[in-house]
Amino acid sequence: MNYKEIMLRHEKDLSDYACKDSDAIRLFGNLSDDLRPNYFRDTDRIIYSLSYTRYIDKTQVFSKQQNDHISKRIIHVQFVSKIARTIARALSLNEDLAEAIALGHDIGHVPFGHLGEKYLDEISMRYGEGHFMHNVQSVRTLMVLEDNGKGKNLTVQTLDGILCHNGEFVQDFYRPKQKTKDDFLNDYYSCYKDASYIKKLVPMTLEGCVVRISDIIGYLGRDIEDAVRLGVFDIHELPESIKDILGDNNRDIINNIIKDIIDNSYGKDYLKMSPNIYKAIKDLKHFNQEHIYNKANSDAAKEKIRMMFNELFDYLLSVLKNNDYTNDIYKVYLNGMTDEYSSTTTDARKVIDYISGMTDEFFTDEFNKIKKAS
Repeated sequence: MNYKEIMLRHEKDLSDYACKDSDAIRLFGNLSDDLRPNYFRDTDRIIYSLSYTRYIDKTQVFSKQQNDHISKRIIHVQFVSKIARTIARALSLNEDLAEAIALGHDIGHVPFGHLGEKYLDEISMRYGEGHFMHNVQSVRTLMVLEDNGKGKNLTVQTLDGILCHNGEFVQDFYRPKQKTKDDFLNDYYSCYKDASYIKKLVPMTLEGCVVRISDIIGYLGRDIEDAVRLGVFDIHELPESIKDILGDNNRDIINNIIKDIIDNSYGKDYLKMSPNIYKAIKDLKHFNQEHIYNKANSDAAKEKIRMMFNELFDYLLSVLKNNDYTNDIYKVYLNGMTDEYSSTTTDARKVIDYISGMTDEFFTDEFNKIKKAS
């Protein structure tokens, strides 16, 4: 019995525009043969990674909330995966690839979400390490840091989809851009040098485009429900122009956008939304920015988090300079890394890698330790 053929029998029904298993480019050479298709195997490598485990205690929007029903990063990632697989199945695209990209897309997110990302970017630039962006760190984590500095050797298609996933930049039209391995690496390294380069990123597969729009769909409605649950605003404040098109709850918002994408993209080599859906999404993003994201943290809380990032970074950098092998950065992180990582990575980058991988709780605990010792 040919198990590989069985696992790939669905490919005969895929669209001409789908990314096939035979198209897979493995970043560092092929793996030993396995019954699992390439992108299916990527998903396994992602969900069994230590970084994936840490999704469970990373902020989505609201941090330190005494409410067990508020989304953490892991919930958002699962939503994006389900939405992406739904669109991919309806358009006869490769669900395995869409799932792999979706489940790995936010692995590089830092403690305290986009706020923490902003402060780590300031630190990274100050120490000459280039711009810090969570999508780039997601790729770095899976390509370089996982497995003690050996990386996961995922396919270029999966890594490219992760790099290009950013749902902050909504478009009404998505068409993939053909790339080689070198093209992908050029995109990756360019993001460190140019903050605006992220806006130029285009996925190399239609499945990558699916995840990019699914990222938006995955947070728009759920963030509203979380905000209402916390009393940040009343659902009746949502403009009628948005409710009439998208609905006023997560279920309807997801359903209406997905159906519109399928209606406008079926049998095409691109993804497209109708003008009214696209405008409603833009209007809802703007509404969420004003009524949710700008209110998620007070000015005092923002300043405290900035202070925590800077003080913890400075402290850990001094630990490395002084070779304090008793510190957690050695015991938890560096002692297990490869000699190549240890010898070729700057101290500043080691600290950035370490902090970016922390959960909110671990970050807070490490900060409290240094305050208690001082």
